[in-house]
Amino acid sequence: MNNQYQTLRLVLGDQLNASHSWYQDKSEDVLYVMAELHQEATYTVHHIQKVQAFFAAMQGFAAGLKQAGFHVLHLTLDDTAEFKNLPEMLTHLIKKFGIQQFEYQLADEARLRTQMSEFCQSLEIKTMGFEAEHFYVSDQELGQYFKVNKKHRLEHFYRTLRARFDILMRNGEPEGGQWNYDKDNREKLKKQDLSDVPQPLLFANDVTEINERIARHNIKTMGKGDNTLLWPINRKQSVELLNFFCEVCLPNFGRFQDAMTGQLKGLGEDLGWSLYHSRISFALNSKILSPKQVVDTAIHYYRQSNGKINLAQIEGFVRQILGWREFVRGIYWANMPNYATLNHLDTTRVLPSWFWDANTKMNCQHHAISQSLDYAYAHHIQRLMITGNFCLIAGIHPDEVDAWYLGVYIDAIEWVEMPNTRGMSQFADGGIVGSKAYAASGNYVKKMSDYCSSCTYKVTETVGSNACPLNSLYWHFMHRNQEKLGNNPRTAMVFKNWLKKTDEQRAAVLNQAETYLENINNI
Repeated sequence: MNNQYQTLRLVLGDQLNASHSWYQDKSEDVLYVMAELHQEATYTVHHIQKVQAFFAAMQGFAAGLKQAGFHVLHLTLDDTAEFKNLPEMLTHLIKKFGIQQFEYQLADEARLRTQMSEFCQSLEIKTMGFEAEHFYVSDQELGQYFKVNKKHRLEHFYRTLRARFDILMRNGEPEGGQWNYDKDNREKLKKQDLSDVPQPLLFANDVTEINERIARHNIKTMGKGDNTLLWPINRKQSVELLNFFCEVCLPNFGRFQDAMTGQLKGLGEDLGWSLYHSRISFALNSKILSPKQVVDTAIHYYRQSNGKINLAQIEGFVRQILGWREFVRGIYWANMPNYATLNHLDTTRVLPSWFWDANTKMNCQHHAISQSLDYAYAHHIQRLMITGNFCLIAGIHPDEVDAWYLGVYIDAIEWVEMPNTRGMSQFADGGIVGSKAYAASGNYVKKMSDYCSSCTYKVTETVGSNACPLNSLYWHFMHRNQEKLGNNPRTAMVFKNWLKKTDEQRAAVLNQAETYLENINNI
Protein backbone atom coordinates (compact mmCIF):
# COMPACT_ATOMS: atom_id res chain seq x y z
CA MET A 1 0.00 0.00 0.00
CA ASN A 2 1.19 3.49 -0.88
CA ASN A 3 2.21 5.89 1.85
CA GLN A 4 0.59 8.83 0.07
CA TYR A 5 -2.92 9.25 -1.43
CA GLN A 6 -4.74 12.30 -2.71
CA THR A 7 -8.25 11.26 -1.60
CA LEU A 8 -9.66 9.17 1.25
CA ARG A 9 -13.14 7.74 0.73
CA LEU A 10 -14.96 6.43 3.78
CA VAL A 11 -17.33 3.48 3.32
CA LEU A 12 -19.63 2.75 6.28
CA GLY A 13 -20.98 -0.67 7.14
CA ASP A 14 -24.40 0.06 5.65
CA GLN A 15 -22.97 1.49 2.41
CA LEU A 16 -22.04 -1.76 0.65
CA ASN A 17 -23.36 -0.62 -2.73
CA ALA A 18 -21.06 -2.03 -5.41
CA SER A 19 -22.98 -0.07 -8.08
CA HIS A 20 -22.17 3.32 -6.58
CA SER A 21 -20.65 5.79 -9.04
CA TRP A 22 -17.51 5.88 -6.90
CA TYR A 23 -16.46 2.56 -8.40
CA GLN A 24 -16.65 3.56 -12.04
CA ASP A 25 -12.99 4.54 -12.09
CA LYS A 26 -9.92 3.17 -10.33
CA SER A 27 -7.82 6.20 -9.52
CA GLU A 28 -4.43 5.28 -8.14
CA ASP A 29 -4.51 8.15 -5.65
CA VAL A 30 -7.80 7.17 -3.97
CA LEU A 31 -7.82 5.12 -0.76
CA TYR A 32 -11.07 3.46 0.35
CA VAL A 33 -11.38 2.94 4.11
CA MET A 34 -13.68 0.53 5.90
CA ALA A 35 -13.43 -0.01 9.64
CA GLU A 36 -14.92 -1.99 12.48
CA LEU A 37 -15.36 0.58 15.22
CA HIS A 38 -16.06 0.34 18.92
CA GLN A 39 -18.24 3.41 18.44
CA GLU A 40 -20.57 1.53 16.09
CA ALA A 41 -20.50 -1.74 18.01
CA THR A 42 -21.47 -0.12 21.30
CA TYR A 43 -23.82 2.85 20.65
CA THR A 44 -26.57 0.39 21.63
CA VAL A 45 -26.51 -3.24 22.73
CA HIS A 46 -26.70 -5.12 19.42
CA HIS A 47 -27.72 -8.69 18.75
CA ILE A 48 -24.60 -10.82 18.28
CA GLN A 49 -25.77 -11.86 14.79
CA LYS A 50 -26.18 -8.20 13.82
CA VAL A 51 -22.57 -7.43 14.70
CA GLN A 52 -21.41 -10.63 12.98
CA ALA A 53 -23.34 -9.80 9.82
CA PHE A 54 -22.12 -6.23 9.46
CA PHE A 55 -18.51 -7.12 10.19
CA ALA A 56 -18.58 -10.09 7.81
CA ALA A 57 -20.31 -8.11 5.05
CA MET A 58 -17.81 -5.26 5.39
CA GLN A 59 -14.90 -7.67 5.27
CA GLY A 60 -16.27 -9.32 2.14
CA PHE A 61 -16.99 -6.00 0.45
CA ALA A 62 -13.48 -4.75 1.15
CA ALA A 63 -12.02 -7.97 -0.28
CA GLY A 64 -14.16 -7.56 -3.38
CA LEU A 65 -12.95 -4.01 -3.94
CA LYS A 66 -9.35 -5.11 -3.57
CA GLN A 67 -9.87 -7.93 -6.04
CA ALA A 68 -11.36 -5.42 -8.49
CA GLY A 69 -8.20 -3.33 -8.29
CA PHE A 70 -9.09 -0.61 -5.79
CA HIS A 71 -6.84 0.52 -2.97
CA VAL A 72 -8.61 -0.50 0.21
CA LEU A 73 -7.75 -0.26 3.89
CA HIS A 74 -9.97 -2.57 5.96
CA LEU A 75 -9.47 -2.14 9.68
CA THR A 76 -10.74 -4.53 12.34
CA LEU A 77 -11.50 -3.87 16.00
CA ASP A 78 -7.88 -4.82 16.69
CA ASP A 79 -6.72 -1.98 14.44
CA THR A 80 -9.14 0.69 15.68
CA ALA A 81 -9.19 0.00 19.43
CA GLU A 82 -6.91 2.99 20.10
CA PHE A 83 -9.42 5.45 18.62
CA LYS A 84 -12.29 6.66 20.76
CA ASN A 85 -14.49 7.45 17.77
CA LEU A 86 -14.72 7.70 13.97
CA PRO A 87 -13.38 11.28 13.63
CA GLU A 88 -10.30 10.44 15.69
CA MET A 89 -9.54 7.48 13.43
CA LEU A 90 -10.07 9.53 10.27
CA THR A 91 -7.86 12.34 11.56
CA HIS A 92 -5.09 9.80 12.12
CA LEU A 93 -5.44 8.31 8.63
CA ILE A 94 -5.60 11.69 6.90
CA LYS A 95 -2.31 12.66 8.51
CA LYS A 96 -0.69 9.25 7.96
CA PHE A 97 -1.41 9.12 4.22
CA GLY A 98 -1.07 12.82 3.42
CA ILE A 99 -4.72 13.07 2.32
CA GLN A 100 -5.73 16.27 0.51
CA GLN A 101 -9.42 15.50 0.03
CA PHE A 102 -11.91 13.61 2.22
CA GLU A 103 -15.03 12.11 0.62
CA TYR A 104 -17.94 10.25 2.19
CA GLN A 105 -21.42 9.02 1.37
CA LEU A 106 -24.21 10.68 3.34
CA ALA A 107 -24.90 8.58 6.41
CA ASP A 108 -28.42 7.22 6.93
CA GLU A 109 -28.45 7.79 10.68
CA ALA A 110 -28.75 11.30 12.08
CA ARG A 111 -26.06 10.79 14.72
CA LEU A 112 -23.52 9.79 12.05
CA ARG A 113 -24.57 12.51 9.62
CA THR A 114 -24.11 15.10 12.37
CA GLN A 115 -20.78 13.58 13.34
CA MET A 116 -19.54 13.69 9.73
CA SER A 117 -20.73 17.27 9.25
CA GLU A 118 -18.93 18.46 12.38
CA PHE A 119 -15.82 16.52 11.43
CA CYS A 120 -15.70 18.01 7.94
CA GLN A 121 -16.06 21.51 9.35
CA SER A 122 -12.99 20.87 11.49
CA LEU A 123 -10.81 19.87 8.51
CA GLU A 124 -8.62 22.24 6.54
CA ILE A 125 -8.61 19.97 3.48
CA LYS A 126 -11.38 19.76 0.88
CA THR A 127 -14.39 17.58 1.76
CA MET A 128 -17.23 16.21 -0.38
CA GLY A 129 -20.42 14.37 0.54
CA PHE A 130 -22.16 12.09 -1.94
CA GLU A 131 -25.64 10.58 -2.19
CA ALA A 132 -25.88 6.92 -1.24
CA GLU A 133 -27.41 6.22 -4.69
CA HIS A 134 -29.62 3.54 -3.17
CA PHE A 135 -33.16 4.75 -2.57
CA TYR A 136 -35.90 5.50 -5.08
CA VAL A 137 -36.24 9.00 -3.59
CA SER A 138 -32.94 10.86 -3.25
CA ASP A 139 -31.94 12.98 -0.27
CA GLN A 140 -32.45 16.09 -2.36
CA GLU A 141 -36.02 15.07 -3.24
CA LEU A 142 -37.28 14.10 0.23
CA GLY A 143 -38.40 17.64 0.98
CA GLN A 144 -40.85 17.47 -1.92
CA TYR A 145 -42.76 14.71 -0.17
CA PHE A 146 -42.28 15.25 3.58
CA LYS A 147 -42.63 18.26 5.89
CA VAL A 148 -41.62 18.51 9.55
CA ASN A 149 -44.36 17.72 12.11
CA LYS A 150 -46.91 17.13 9.36
CA LYS A 151 -49.04 13.98 9.44
CA HIS A 152 -48.27 11.90 6.38
CA ARG A 153 -50.03 8.79 5.12
CA LEU A 154 -48.43 5.91 3.30
CA GLU A 155 -51.17 5.38 0.73
CA HIS A 156 -50.85 8.78 -0.93
CA PHE A 157 -47.05 8.58 -1.01
CA TYR A 158 -47.12 5.00 -2.30
CA ARG A 159 -49.49 5.82 -5.15
CA THR A 160 -47.35 8.81 -6.10
CA LEU A 161 -44.23 6.64 -6.35
CA ARG A 162 -46.04 3.86 -8.22
CA ALA A 163 -47.03 6.39 -10.87
CA ARG A 164 -43.69 8.20 -10.91
CA PHE A 165 -41.66 5.03 -11.45
CA ASP A 166 -44.31 3.24 -13.55
CA ILE A 167 -44.47 0.21 -11.28
CA LEU A 168 -47.44 -2.15 -11.68
CA MET A 169 -49.16 0.48 -13.80
CA ARG A 170 -51.14 0.23 -17.06
CA ASN A 171 -51.89 3.39 -19.07
CA GLY A 172 -51.55 5.59 -16.01
CA GLU A 173 -53.82 3.42 -13.85
CA PRO A 174 -52.92 0.78 -11.27
CA GLU A 175 -52.70 -2.70 -12.69
CA GLY A 176 -55.84 -4.67 -11.85
CA GLY A 177 -57.88 -1.52 -11.26
CA GLN A 178 -56.99 -0.89 -7.63
CA TRP A 179 -53.90 0.34 -5.81
CA ASN A 180 -53.93 -1.76 -2.68
CA TYR A 181 -54.81 -5.42 -2.09
CA ASP A 182 -54.12 -5.45 1.64
CA LYS A 183 -57.60 -6.78 2.46
CA ASP A 184 -56.78 -9.92 0.45
CA ASN A 185 -53.59 -10.47 2.43
CA ARG A 186 -54.73 -11.19 5.98
CA GLU A 187 -55.14 -14.95 6.13
CA LYS A 188 -54.38 -17.02 9.18
CA LEU A 189 -52.41 -20.23 8.72
CA LYS A 190 -54.86 -23.10 9.06
CA LYS A 191 -53.76 -26.54 10.19
CA GLN A 192 -53.72 -27.85 6.61
CA ASP A 193 -51.49 -24.92 5.54
CA LEU A 194 -48.65 -25.76 7.93
CA SER A 195 -47.29 -28.70 5.92
CA ASP A 196 -46.80 -26.43 2.90
CA VAL A 197 -44.58 -23.89 4.68
CA PRO A 198 -41.19 -24.03 2.89
CA GLN A 199 -37.82 -24.72 4.41
CA PRO A 200 -35.97 -21.39 4.57
CA LEU A 201 -32.79 -20.89 2.56
CA LEU A 202 -30.01 -20.48 5.10
CA PHE A 203 -26.30 -19.84 4.69
CA ALA A 204 -23.30 -21.09 6.64
CA ASN A 205 -20.87 -18.20 6.93
CA ASP A 206 -17.90 -18.82 9.20
CA VAL A 207 -17.68 -15.97 11.72
CA THR A 208 -15.29 -17.62 14.17
CA GLU A 209 -12.64 -14.91 13.90
CA ILE A 210 -15.27 -12.18 14.21
CA ASN A 211 -16.59 -13.77 17.38
CA GLU A 212 -13.06 -13.89 18.77
CA ARG A 213 -12.63 -10.18 18.08
CA ILE A 214 -15.98 -9.34 19.67
CA ALA A 215 -14.98 -11.29 22.79
CA ARG A 216 -11.45 -9.90 22.83
CA HIS A 217 -12.74 -6.34 22.86
CA ASN A 218 -15.52 -6.98 25.37
CA ILE A 219 -18.29 -5.87 23.04
CA LYS A 220 -21.56 -6.41 24.90
CA THR A 221 -24.20 -8.13 22.76
CA MET A 222 -27.54 -9.87 23.19
CA GLY A 223 -29.25 -12.88 21.66
CA LYS A 224 -27.94 -16.20 20.41
CA GLY A 225 -25.16 -16.75 17.91
CA ASP A 226 -22.44 -19.25 17.19
CA ASN A 227 -19.56 -19.54 14.71
CA THR A 228 -21.87 -20.00 11.73
CA LEU A 229 -24.06 -17.14 10.49
CA LEU A 230 -27.19 -18.03 8.51
CA TRP A 231 -27.73 -14.57 6.97
CA PRO A 232 -26.49 -13.47 3.50
CA ILE A 233 -23.36 -11.34 3.75
CA ASN A 234 -22.47 -10.68 0.11
CA ARG A 235 -24.11 -9.96 -3.21
CA LYS A 236 -24.06 -13.57 -4.43
CA GLN A 237 -25.85 -14.87 -1.36
CA SER A 238 -28.27 -11.94 -1.28
CA VAL A 239 -29.31 -12.44 -4.90
CA GLU A 240 -29.69 -16.16 -4.23
CA LEU A 241 -32.01 -15.42 -1.29
CA LEU A 242 -34.00 -12.90 -3.35
CA ASN A 243 -34.49 -15.42 -6.14
CA PHE A 244 -35.46 -18.12 -3.63
CA PHE A 245 -38.10 -15.81 -2.19
CA CYS A 246 -39.53 -15.02 -5.61
CA GLU A 247 -39.62 -18.66 -6.68
CA VAL A 248 -40.72 -20.35 -3.47
CA CYS A 249 -42.32 -17.83 -1.12
CA LEU A 250 -43.81 -15.00 -3.19
CA PRO A 251 -46.79 -17.09 -4.44
CA ASN A 252 -48.10 -17.14 -0.85
CA PHE A 253 -46.33 -14.13 0.62
CA GLY A 254 -49.26 -11.74 0.64
CA ARG A 255 -51.81 -14.29 1.84
CA PHE A 256 -49.86 -15.11 4.99
CA GLN A 257 -47.74 -12.00 5.50
CA ASP A 258 -49.58 -11.20 8.77
CA ALA A 259 -49.87 -14.80 9.98
CA MET A 260 -48.04 -16.28 12.96
CA THR A 261 -47.66 -19.82 14.25
CA GLY A 262 -45.94 -21.60 17.09
CA GLN A 263 -46.77 -25.09 15.83
CA LEU A 264 -43.74 -25.42 13.56
CA LYS A 265 -41.21 -25.17 16.37
CA GLY A 266 -39.97 -28.21 18.25
CA LEU A 267 -40.66 -30.70 15.46
CA GLY A 268 -37.02 -31.15 14.48
CA GLU A 269 -37.17 -27.96 12.44
CA ASP A 270 -38.23 -24.39 12.98
CA LEU A 271 -40.16 -22.93 10.06
CA GLY A 272 -42.47 -20.67 12.02
CA TRP A 273 -39.98 -17.82 12.12
CA SER A 274 -39.49 -17.58 8.36
CA LEU A 275 -42.82 -18.65 6.81
CA TYR A 276 -43.16 -16.94 3.42
CA HIS A 277 -41.14 -13.82 4.21
CA SER A 278 -38.21 -12.68 2.06
CA ARG A 279 -35.71 -12.07 4.91
CA ILE A 280 -33.72 -9.76 2.62
CA SER A 281 -33.98 -6.74 4.94
CA PHE A 282 -30.36 -6.96 6.08
CA ALA A 283 -29.15 -7.19 2.47
CA LEU A 284 -31.31 -4.16 1.62
CA ASN A 285 -30.41 -2.02 4.60
CA SER A 286 -26.68 -2.67 4.20
CA LYS A 287 -27.22 -1.71 0.53
CA ILE A 288 -25.90 -5.02 -0.83
CA LEU A 289 -29.19 -5.13 -2.74
CA SER A 290 -30.97 -2.06 -4.08
CA PRO A 291 -34.74 -1.59 -3.72
CA LYS A 292 -35.04 -1.19 -7.49
CA GLN A 293 -33.30 -4.51 -8.08
CA VAL A 294 -35.57 -6.19 -5.54
CA VAL A 295 -38.78 -4.74 -6.99
CA ASP A 296 -37.74 -5.37 -10.60
CA THR A 297 -36.78 -8.97 -9.81
CA ALA A 298 -40.03 -9.69 -7.99
CA ILE A 299 -42.12 -8.21 -10.80
CA HIS A 300 -40.16 -10.23 -13.36
CA TYR A 301 -41.03 -13.43 -11.50
CA TYR A 302 -44.66 -12.29 -11.26
CA ARG A 303 -44.82 -11.70 -15.02
CA GLN A 304 -43.28 -15.10 -15.76
CA SER A 305 -45.31 -17.10 -13.21
CA ASN A 306 -48.34 -17.88 -15.41
CA GLY A 307 -50.66 -16.96 -12.59
CA LYS A 308 -48.79 -18.81 -9.84
CA ILE A 309 -48.06 -15.41 -8.31
CA ASN A 310 -51.23 -13.30 -8.33
CA LEU A 311 -51.48 -9.52 -8.21
CA ALA A 312 -52.30 -9.36 -4.50
CA GLN A 313 -49.05 -11.14 -3.63
CA ILE A 314 -46.76 -8.95 -5.72
CA GLU A 315 -48.56 -5.72 -4.82
CA GLY A 316 -48.25 -6.47 -1.11
CA PHE A 317 -44.51 -7.01 -1.49
CA VAL A 318 -43.95 -3.94 -3.68
CA ARG A 319 -45.85 -1.84 -1.13
CA GLN A 320 -43.36 -2.86 1.57
CA ILE A 321 -40.29 -1.95 -0.50
CA LEU A 322 -41.37 0.96 -2.71
CA GLY A 323 -43.95 2.25 -0.26
CA TRP A 324 -43.27 1.67 3.40
CA ARG A 325 -39.46 1.55 3.33
CA GLU A 326 -39.15 4.83 1.43
CA PHE A 327 -41.98 6.34 3.48
CA VAL A 328 -40.43 5.82 6.91
CA ARG A 329 -37.12 7.18 5.64
CA GLY A 330 -38.87 10.38 4.59
CA ILE A 331 -40.58 10.65 7.98
CA TYR A 332 -37.23 10.19 9.73
CA TRP A 333 -35.30 12.87 7.89
CA ALA A 334 -38.15 15.40 7.90
CA ASN A 335 -38.50 15.22 11.67
CA MET A 336 -35.08 14.49 13.13
CA PRO A 337 -33.58 15.23 15.59
CA ASN A 338 -36.76 16.20 17.48
CA TYR A 339 -38.47 12.96 16.44
CA ALA A 340 -36.22 10.99 18.80
CA THR A 341 -37.66 12.89 21.79
CA LEU A 342 -41.39 12.55 21.07
CA ASN A 343 -43.53 10.89 23.73
CA HIS A 344 -47.09 11.90 22.87
CA LEU A 345 -48.69 9.47 25.34
CA ASP A 346 -46.32 10.44 28.20
CA THR A 347 -45.29 6.87 28.93
CA THR A 348 -42.74 6.13 31.65
CA ARG A 349 -42.40 2.39 32.30
CA VAL A 350 -39.22 0.37 31.85
CA LEU A 351 -39.11 -2.58 29.47
CA PRO A 352 -39.92 -5.86 31.30
CA SER A 353 -36.93 -8.08 32.05
CA TRP A 354 -38.35 -10.88 29.91
CA PHE A 355 -37.66 -8.92 26.74
CA TRP A 356 -34.07 -10.09 27.24
CA ASP A 357 -34.75 -13.78 27.85
CA ALA A 358 -38.33 -14.47 26.64
CA ASN A 359 -39.19 -15.84 30.09
CA THR A 360 -42.87 -14.89 30.14
CA LYS A 361 -46.04 -16.97 30.43
CA MET A 362 -47.67 -14.99 27.60
CA ASN A 363 -47.22 -17.40 24.71
CA CYS A 364 -47.42 -14.73 22.01
CA GLN A 365 -44.69 -12.63 23.63
CA HIS A 366 -42.57 -15.68 24.37
CA HIS A 367 -42.64 -16.82 20.73
CA ALA A 368 -41.93 -13.40 19.22
CA ILE A 369 -39.15 -12.57 21.66
CA SER A 370 -37.47 -15.98 21.69
CA GLN A 371 -37.50 -15.91 17.89
CA SER A 372 -35.98 -12.43 17.93
CA LEU A 373 -33.25 -13.56 20.29
CA ASP A 374 -32.61 -16.76 18.30
CA TYR A 375 -32.54 -15.26 14.80
CA ALA A 376 -32.23 -11.46 15.20
CA TYR A 377 -35.43 -11.39 13.17
CA ALA A 378 -39.20 -11.13 13.48
CA HIS A 379 -41.63 -10.18 10.76
CA HIS A 380 -43.55 -6.92 10.72
CA ILE A 381 -46.70 -8.13 12.49
CA GLN A 382 -44.73 -9.75 15.28
CA ARG A 383 -42.89 -6.46 15.76
CA LEU A 384 -45.99 -4.26 15.51
CA MET A 385 -48.83 -6.32 16.98
CA ILE A 386 -47.09 -8.65 19.44
CA THR A 387 -44.11 -7.04 21.18
CA GLY A 388 -44.96 -3.54 19.96
CA ASN A 389 -48.59 -3.81 21.04
CA PHE A 390 -47.60 -4.97 24.51
CA CYS A 391 -45.21 -2.03 24.92
CA LEU A 392 -47.90 0.37 23.73
CA ILE A 393 -50.71 -0.78 26.02
CA ALA A 394 -48.37 -1.30 28.98
CA GLY A 395 -47.04 2.25 28.66
CA ILE A 396 -43.36 1.51 28.08
CA HIS A 397 -41.23 4.63 27.47
CA PRO A 398 -40.40 4.97 23.75
CA ASP A 399 -36.69 5.33 24.50
CA GLU A 400 -36.80 1.83 25.99
CA VAL A 401 -38.66 0.45 23.00
CA ASP A 402 -36.36 2.14 20.49
CA ALA A 403 -33.22 0.81 22.14
CA TRP A 404 -34.47 -2.78 22.18
CA TYR A 405 -35.68 -2.79 18.59
CA LEU A 406 -32.57 -1.02 17.36
CA GLY A 407 -30.39 -3.63 19.01
CA VAL A 408 -32.23 -6.91 18.59
CA TYR A 409 -32.93 -6.94 14.85
CA ILE A 410 -30.30 -7.61 12.22
CA ASP A 411 -31.87 -5.08 9.84
CA ALA A 412 -32.28 -2.30 12.41
CA ILE A 413 -30.72 1.00 11.40
CA GLU A 414 -32.21 4.05 13.07
CA TRP A 415 -33.78 5.61 9.97
CA VAL A 416 -35.99 2.56 9.48
CA GLU A 417 -36.33 1.46 13.11
CA MET A 418 -37.41 4.67 14.80
CA PRO A 419 -40.45 5.64 12.66
CA ASN A 420 -41.62 2.03 12.91
CA THR A 421 -41.34 1.90 16.71
CA ARG A 422 -41.74 5.42 18.07
CA GLY A 423 -44.20 6.23 15.30
CA MET A 424 -46.23 3.32 13.94
CA SER A 425 -45.94 1.01 16.94
CA GLN A 426 -45.95 3.33 19.96
CA PHE A 427 -47.88 6.37 18.61
CA ALA A 428 -45.31 8.49 20.41
CA ASP A 429 -45.29 10.89 17.46
CA GLY A 430 -48.98 11.67 17.90
CA GLY A 431 -49.96 10.44 14.46
CA ILE A 432 -47.22 11.66 12.13
CA VAL A 433 -46.85 8.09 10.80
CA GLY A 434 -50.10 6.31 11.64
CA SER A 435 -53.71 7.45 11.70
CA LYS A 436 -54.40 5.67 14.98
CA ALA A 437 -52.69 3.94 17.88
CA TYR A 438 -52.29 0.28 16.92
CA ALA A 439 -53.52 -1.09 20.23
CA ALA A 440 -55.14 -4.51 20.39
CA SER A 441 -56.51 -6.99 22.87
CA GLY A 442 -55.80 -10.71 22.85
CA ASN A 443 -58.49 -11.20 20.22
CA TYR A 444 -56.17 -9.93 17.49
CA VAL A 445 -53.52 -12.47 18.47
CA LYS A 446 -56.13 -15.23 18.38
CA LYS A 447 -57.31 -14.06 14.96
CA MET A 448 -53.88 -14.07 13.32
CA SER A 449 -52.04 -16.87 15.14
CA ASP A 450 -52.31 -20.16 16.99
CA TYR A 451 -50.42 -18.81 20.01
CA CYS A 452 -53.48 -18.57 22.25
CA SER A 453 -54.42 -22.27 22.07
CA SER A 454 -51.38 -23.31 24.13
CA CYS A 455 -51.06 -20.27 26.38
CA THR A 456 -51.21 -20.23 30.18
CA TYR A 457 -53.66 -17.36 29.96
CA LYS A 458 -57.18 -17.53 28.55
CA VAL A 459 -57.73 -15.15 25.67
CA THR A 460 -61.51 -15.17 26.24
CA GLU A 461 -61.17 -13.78 29.78
CA THR A 462 -60.46 -10.19 30.81
CA VAL A 463 -60.66 -10.51 34.60
CA GLY A 464 -59.30 -13.30 36.76
CA SER A 465 -56.03 -15.01 37.63
CA ASN A 466 -55.76 -16.67 34.19
CA ALA A 467 -57.13 -13.79 32.11
CA CYS A 468 -55.09 -12.76 29.10
CA PRO A 469 -53.06 -9.70 30.19
CA LEU A 470 -53.56 -8.06 26.81
CA ASN A 471 -57.31 -7.75 27.41
CA SER A 472 -57.29 -5.68 30.59
CA LEU A 473 -54.15 -3.80 29.54
CA TYR A 474 -55.90 -2.81 26.31
CA TRP A 475 -58.82 -1.25 28.17
CA HIS A 476 -56.46 0.34 30.69
CA PHE A 477 -54.59 1.91 27.78
CA MET A 478 -57.75 3.24 26.15
CA HIS A 479 -59.09 4.53 29.48
CA ARG A 480 -55.96 6.45 30.47
CA ASN A 481 -55.55 7.92 26.98
CA GLN A 482 -59.19 8.82 26.35
CA GLU A 483 -58.45 12.54 26.24
CA LYS A 484 -55.80 12.08 23.52
CA LEU A 485 -57.44 9.28 21.52
CA GLY A 486 -61.17 9.74 22.12
CA ASN A 487 -61.78 12.14 19.23
CA ASN A 488 -60.14 9.88 16.66
CA PRO A 489 -62.94 8.54 14.44
CA ARG A 490 -61.07 5.23 14.11
CA THR A 491 -61.33 4.60 17.87
CA ALA A 492 -64.60 6.32 18.72
CA MET A 493 -66.57 3.04 18.77
CA VAL A 494 -64.07 1.53 21.21
CA PHE A 495 -64.75 4.26 23.74
CA LYS A 496 -68.50 3.87 23.28
CA ASN A 497 -68.16 0.18 24.12
CA TRP A 498 -66.04 1.02 27.16
CA LEU A 499 -68.62 3.47 28.47
CA LYS A 500 -71.38 0.88 28.03
CA LYS A 501 -69.80 -1.16 30.81
CA THR A 502 -70.98 -0.61 34.35
CA ASP A 503 -68.83 1.24 36.86
CA GLU A 504 -68.16 -2.07 38.61
CA GLN A 505 -67.11 -3.77 35.36
CA ARG A 506 -64.74 -0.96 34.43
CA ALA A 507 -63.23 -0.93 37.90
CA ALA A 508 -62.63 -4.68 37.81
CA VAL A 509 -60.88 -4.44 34.43
CA LEU A 510 -58.71 -1.52 35.52
CA ASN A 511 -57.79 -3.25 38.76
CA GLN A 512 -56.83 -6.38 36.81
CA ALA A 513 -54.59 -4.30 34.56
CA GLU A 514 -52.99 -2.54 37.52
CA THR A 515 -52.18 -5.93 39.04
CA TYR A 516 -50.44 -7.01 35.85
CA LEU A 517 -48.56 -3.73 35.59
CA GLU A 518 -47.38 -3.97 39.19
CA ASN A 519 -46.07 -7.46 38.45
CA ILE A 520 -44.95 -6.77 34.89
CA ASN A 521 -41.72 -8.75 35.17
CA ASN A 522 -43.56 -11.89 36.20
CA ILE A 523 -46.53 -12.15 33.86
